[in-house]
Amino acid sequence: MSSIFRPVVFRSLVPPMRRPFTYILPALLCLTFLMEAPQAFAANKDIIELQTEVQQLQAMLLTMQQSEEAHLGALTNMLQQTTSSVTKISTQLDAMQKSMQTTQSADSGKIDQVSGQIQSLNDSVDELRARLDKLQKTLDTLQQQSQSLQAGQSSQIPGGVVGPAATDTASGISAPNETAQPPSLQAPPVNQLYQSALRDYNAAKYNLANQEFGDVLKFYPQNDLAGNAQFYQAEIAYRQGDYQNAIQGYSALLSQYPGSNKAPAAILRRGESLLSLGQKDAAIHQLRALIQRYPQTPEAVQARNKLDTITQPKKPQAGHSF
Repeated sequence: MSSIFRPVVFRSLVPPMRRPFTYILPALLCLTFLMEAPQAFAANKDIIELQTEVQQLQAMLLTMQQSEEAHLGALTNMLQQTTSSVTKISTQLDAMQKSMQTTQSADSGKIDQVSGQIQSLNDSVDELRARLDKLQKTLDTLQQQSQSLQAGQSSQIPGGVVGPAATDTASGISAPNETAQPPSLQAPPVNQLYQSALRDYNAAKYNLANQEFGDVLKFYPQNDLAGNAQFYQAEIAYRQGDYQNAIQGYSALLSQYPGSNKAPAAILRRGESLLSLGQKDAAIHQLRALIQRYPQTPEAVQARNKLDTITQPKKPQAGHSF
């Protein structure tokens, strides 16, 4: 009983003035808690918003990174395709250039072949002209002999004694033979000598052919075949790589035999010889002079091709810009 009523006795013993303080302290604590709670709630809200914004920024950065990677991959693919296309175009251009060079070489070879054939035809024509001239001279000589014989028969005296007119006529008959014989006594006939030299030239016996052409020039300098002999001597020097002597030979032909049918070929060869010696400007001058002077000849066609090859600027190769 005493333990039960002890608290009541305790409360009854508390002074009446101290009871309000026992209620004020808890109230103050509650009030302090209530005042600090909104501030803590506001701080937590800001942190949550910041975290949300950070997450949004991270998502945006990730999206931008993925987009940039996609663009970079597309650009890399385009660059690879462009490089492949440029390589293919460069390969095609190289193939086209090689094809053009091959075509030009083939055309040049064909033109040289045609030029050689034309030269052979010209030689044949020259030979025929020489034969015709020889036949004409022979015919003229026979006509003179026939006229002289007729005149001698009309002036014969009885007994078979030949009068002064016959004696003069006999001397007149021998005169043409004397004028025609000196070259043949020193060398073979011009046609025979020239044809022998031409056969040796075509057989690449250049030393022998050069000597025989020299004999034509030596014994028959005024003959129509002398100009051809001069040309082939220069051709022998050209084929042997002696371009300086070749130029001198072609120049001799053009100065001594300006009406020769070998003149266009001589100008062309002189230009090619100058080009082989590295004298480009002089070679271009020769080729242009050939085209201007003999525009309708096959040699003029070759000269145009040479000029196109010499003066055409080199194209830069594609495929090196990347």
